[in-house]
Amino acid sequence: MKQTVKNIFFLGVKELRGLGRDWMLLILIVYAFSLGVYITGVSSNDTITHAAIAVVDEDRSLASQRIVDAFMPPMFIPAADITLDEIDPGMDDGKYTFVLVIPSEFEKDLRGGRQPEIQLNVDATRMSQAFSGSGYIQQIINRELAIFNNKGQIPPTLVKSVVRNRYNANLTQSWFKALMQLVNNITMLAIILTGAALIRERENGTLEHLLVMPVTPFEIMFSKIWSMLVVVLAASMLSLVVVIMGFMHVPVNGSIWLFMLGVALHLFAVTSLGIFLACIAQNMPQLGMLLILVLLPMQMLSGGSTPMESMPKWVQYVMQIAPTTHFVEFCQAILFRGAGMSVVWKPFACLLAIGAVLFTFSLQRFRKSVAQ
Repeated sequence: MKQTVKNIFFLGVKELRGLGRDWMLLILIVYAFSLGVYITGVSSNDTITHAAIAVVDEDRSLASQRIVDAFMPPMFIPAADITLDEIDPGMDDGKYTFVLVIPSEFEKDLRGGRQPEIQLNVDATRMSQAFSGSGYIQQIINRELAIFNNKGQIPPTLVKSVVRNRYNANLTQSWFKALMQLVNNITMLAIILTGAALIRERENGTLEHLLVMPVTPFEIMFSKIWSMLVVVLAASMLSLVVVIMGFMHVPVNGSIWLFMLGVALHLFAVTSLGIFLACIAQNMPQLGMLLILVLLPMQMLSGGSTPMESMPKWVQYVMQIAPTTHFVEFCQAILFRGAGMSVVWKPFACLLAIGAVLFTFSLQRFRKSVAQ
């Protein structure tokens, strides 16, 4: 037993030294856990911000002017006043995402109890703004017309709803996107590093040298797992504390150490999966192709981008065997909601069980591959 632990330790140190000489992988690690997380958090934004809007006001009345003045920063830029002939050229050139057409005698029809129509032209190629912006514009128009009909007073409502946003009071999307990008990078880098470590041994011919030494396939495989686990664990810790909490000022509500414990359990599972994929692939390009087939569905269906409840039932059942599903579950619970062990023990237990199964299955495959 003592010799086994010693072999695993020194083989792991050898893997760390080999990784230290691989500049491409080192650059990938640094980028993924620094600029990759930061850029995703600050640049990706699905909310309406400074959307370009123009208005064709054929009525030039008090009611139409109220609507025009309601489009204000930061949601919209001040509405441009254009004519009907300028709609198509402006939208073809991409100058306007929304063009509102207010017909003549709009206020007259409104005061007469009729229901005048307002035309909204939307550039649907800008999908995120087009979808949510149309709803915002409709709400703005309805609000301004309700105030106009009540002579400047906000109409009373039968029920008053009070909305409280928990965990993210200002609905800042960068908080969510930065943390979810970190979660995705942890899974991606863990599989790539362990797979690359095994393929590097095979391509350099050092795997055959190890097999003639008094070491077992279990020791070789476990040394690669613990060494890459330490690298990704340290990189994710630095990314969380320095980049996300330091530079981006994203608050973390839960325990960082509990999160790191869960990350270690997840890394045990996905590094075992990386070994299995490396046993199938013969080189790095083949490993990259396998990653596309395995990693993308795991991350897209894990619940990080779309809630699990909105997926078909059979997808929800199938994804329970994927480690990323339970990883995202406890990450959101700890980092966003400040959950403790009493809440996240179930995904922890699932990850431990999935990791044990993947490790056993990968070890059997690794023994067959070295025997061949």
